[in-house]
Order: sequence, then structure tokens, then C-alpha cells
Amino acid sequence: GRGGARGRGGGRGRRGMGRDGNGAPTDHYGGRHHDEMHQKPSSALLEGFKNNKSRRFELPDLADHVVEFSSDQHGSRFIQQKLETAEPEVAAAVFAEVLPSAHQLITDVFGNYVVQKFLEYGTDEQRRLLAGELKDHVLSLSLQMYGCRVIQKALEVFDEAQQTAMVNELDGHVLRCVRDQNGNHVIQKCIERVPPARIQFIVSSFYGNVLTLSTHPYGCRVIQRVLEHCTPEQKTEGIMDEILREAVQLAQDQYGNYVVQHVLQHGGEDERRKILATLAGQIVILAQHKFASNVIEKCLTYCGAEERQIMITEMLGTTDENEPLQAMMKDQFANYVVQKLLEVCDEGERDQLLSRMQVHLPNLKKFTYGKHIVARVEKLIQSNLPPPKPITAVAGTADGTGGDEAEEGAPEGGGGVGDAAEESPAPDTE
Repeated sequence: GRGGARGRGGGRGRRGMGRDGNGAPTDHYGGRHHDEMHQKPSSALLEGFKNNKSRRFELPDLADHVVEFSSDQHGSRFIQQKLETAEPEVAAAVFAEVLPSAHQLITDVFGNYVVQKFLEYGTDEQRRLLAGELKDHVLSLSLQMYGCRVIQKALEVFDEAQQTAMVNELDGHVLRCVRDQNGNHVIQKCIERVPPARIQFIVSSFYGNVLTLSTHPYGCRVIQRVLEHCTPEQKTEGIMDEILREAVQLAQDQYGNYVVQHVLQHGGEDERRKILATLAGQIVILAQHKFASNVIEKCLTYCGAEERQIMITEMLGTTDENEPLQAMMKDQFANYVVQKLLEVCDEGERDQLLSRMQVHLPNLKKFTYGKHIVARVEKLIQSNLPPPKPITAVAGTADGTGGDEAEEGAPEGGGGVGDAAEESPAPDTE
């Protein structure tokens, strides 16, 4: 299939290291590097916890060592599990140690999970106190590898007033966050969780930048969240118009194609019609493109019968040789488009296509990707043939001719309708 066609790439690379004012290593956004934070030897209590399997530890046993345990892989997991069922007074004692070290833990590879657990299972008062710790630090934490996770969790559990106070700190920094490997997740969460009226400044920052963002590995995700969660007014004003206008360019981009697919799958009928009108005249070329072929498949799947017929007409071409269709059937990407077309078209369209394809089957067998189509078409042709006539008594005549006549209606290869029932579903090419 087109395995590479959907690989977004853009994997997380190692961020550059710097130094803080004391010369200690920091990550790209100023968080203390974990190795430096934990160069202090473990206490006897933590070592005993990790090595003494016979002793059963409980949260009160961690008194005065909660921060140390939270910053350890095994200790952090232990605290997280216990907090889910801890008595209020026990959880409160743990929180009393966590709060003064909240900033250290929020940006820690293991400690951030303990803070998240208090956001999820803590009391309203504990959430309010943690909101106070986040105040004036939302931007820097959103750009930090572990801090961004705490910000996302806070957006999930905070009330609207707390959410609004948080997102307002990002005003003027939205595009910076969108292009950041950590910050983009925070912007996505803002769009998903905060009422649309409270994030108009986020959406407004995208106006005029939709093409640039849609062709960015992180930006394309954010634009898809806008299409899912924002109001029709927010989308129409400056988002959808630019997508529709740039549909051809976006369809051919390794990231932009996902945005166009998203509109086709989740948009309205009018938007689907407009996209197809933009792509019309280039269907065959786009079907042979690594990324755009995915968009053409979505057009076939989600557009109406009238739009589908426009596409079929373009694929068949203007001569009896059907050169465009021939080229598509041999192509490494377009052959999947033809398979999708055979899957979604109605009976009349399928008969029209099969009659055109049949004459090309012998030639197609010579091509690697043509073989995929040959197998599909031959099964469809076979399943469309009438069932074999039942064998009658004349099958046993002395000269043997009766049997041949009785079975005259059977398709070659002994298949018949049984093959259609056993046909495997088309390979998933999405």
C-alpha cells in the first residue's frame, strides 16, 4: 500500500541544551535537565522502597520524602496509584509537600504525573492552589516537554473561569506555540476544551496563515481541531475560505492533504462540492500523486453521486482507449483510487467501468500495480455473471455431450457466485 503516504514525519528530535544562571544544564525552554536534578544520592527510604520487596509501603510512610519519591520513576508511579484511592487527609498530607515544590515537579519527567494526578483527583481547593502556581507561567510551561502535559490536564479539569485566565496568558504567542513540538498540544487542548467564545484570539491568529499552518507538521493538527470544535462563524470567516481556495496545493502537501481530507470527511455538502470543483480537471493527475491520491479517495467516498460522475467522466477520458483510466490502473498510487471507485460506485457506474476495463486486463497483467486491479476486476466480473445452470439428467448420456451442454453457463475457472461471498475487503489505504 502507500505506507509512506501517510507518515507525517516530524518526529521529536533531541532539543538543544543550555545553562541556567547557576551553570546547570537546562532543556530548550529552561526546565532543569533531569540528570542534573537527580544527581543527589537517593535517601535510605527511597532505596529501601526500591530494594526491599518484603515491606509494604503506604503514603504516610513517605512523610518528608514526597518530592524525592515523585521525582523517581518507581516512586512517582507508587504515589499516582495510591492517590486514586487515598483518604482525603492522607492525600492532603502529600499535597502539602507537593505544593511548595510544584514548579520543580511540573517540569520533571516523573514529577509532572503526580501533579496531574492532583489536578484529576484533588479537591477544588487543591486545584485552586495549583492554578495559582501556574499563574504567569502558562506560556513557558506550554513550551516545556513535561510542563505542557500539566497545562493540558489543567485545561481538562478547570472550570471556565480558570481556563479563561490560563489561555489569556497565551494571547500574542499563539503561532509560536502552534509551531512548537510541545506548545501545539496545548493549543489543540484549548480549542477542544475551552468554549469557542473564549478563544477567538486563537482562531483570529490563524486568519491569513491557514496555508502556512496546514503545511506544517504541527499546524495541520491545530487546523483540524479548529474544523472540529469552532463555530461555523469562526471557521467561515478566515479558515475554510483559505482551505477551499488552496485545495489543490494542500492536497499535494505531506501535511496539507490531511486538512483537505478532514473537510471532505467532516465538512458540509456545500464545502465538499466546492473542493471537488477546485480539483476538477486535475483528478487524474492528483490521483497519481503520493499525497493527493488520498484526497481523491476521500472525494469518492464522501461526495455525492453527481460529483462522483464528474470524476468518473474525467477518468474515462474522451476516447475509446480510455487513456486516463489505463494510466491510473498502472500507477502505484492511482490504482488504489480505482479500487476505491469500484468499491463506492453504484451498480450502473460499476457496469460502465467494468466494460471499459475488461479490454485492458491482459495488458495490465504486465505491470506490478496493474495486477492489483486485474484481481479486483476479475472477481467483480465473475460475481456479476449469472449462476451456473443446475445439472440435469442429460449429464449422464453415453457419449458425454450432455454433461458439457448442461454446464455451459458455468463461468470459466469453476468460480461462480461463491467467490463473491468469499471476497476479502479492500486493503485499508487510509
